[in-house]
Amino acid sequence: MKPKYKRVLLKISGEGMAGTGKTGIDTSVVMQTAGQIAELQKNGVQVCVVIGGGNFFRGAKNAGAMMDRSVADQIGMLATVMNSMALKSALEKLGSPVEVFSGISVPQVCNNYTFREAYGALTSGKTVIFAGGTGSPYFTTDTGAALRAIEMHCDILMKATQVDGVYDSDPRENPHAKRYDSVSFAEVLEKHLNVLDMTAATMAQEADLAVMIFALKNENSIVNAVCGNEKCTIIKK
Repeated sequence: MKPKYKRVLLKISGEGMAGTGKTGIDTSVVMQTAGQIAELQKNGVQVCVVIGGGNFFRGAKNAGAMMDRSVADQIGMLATVMNSMALKSALEKLGSPVEVFSGISVPQVCNNYTFREAYGALTSGKTVIFAGGTGSPYFTTDTGAALRAIEMHCDILMKATQVDGVYDSDPRENPHAKRYDSVSFAEVLEKHLNVLDMTAATMAQEADLAVMIFALKNENSIVNAVCGNEKCTIIKK
């Protein structure tokens, strides 16, 4: 194993935690993900993780006349805490050191986020999972992932999706869609390619943080991506 990157932030969708189901947590998927993270850790890669909450609740989607957007987003943030604790438990079962830091205060469950403590845990060899988003409503987990990746001085932000990169149109609808090997943040923003939240893309661009879009489609996708052996698109300046 020859990692291409030494410090990464892995962004996983909440839906990815549900496996073939639409909601809830598929323990086999969680253990498979944890196994790959543990392998990276054993090979000297420092790993940060941000998980969405869409397998339980999506704030922006579920806000409406009955529920204020701020409340909906808070429920979504709590969903990310649940997913984070599931991954933490799986890593602990594998004997892999890990800490969860949350942007919202749930001290009976996990640590409150502070830069110093999170950075110290990462540099001491622990996988660091960031839960609770930014701690504020109206920000997506993409934006939270970009923020934490910048704060932790990661080499790259790796976003695992259902498709293996950035296309000029939806490959699930257009069989002739063209995949980019690399694309600039300017193109992503100008063409509204919808692979990354616009706030997250702007933050990454300003911080010169590269973003990888790859598919979480097999048991080695994460490891292969870190080693530069997975089909993907790199977004950069």
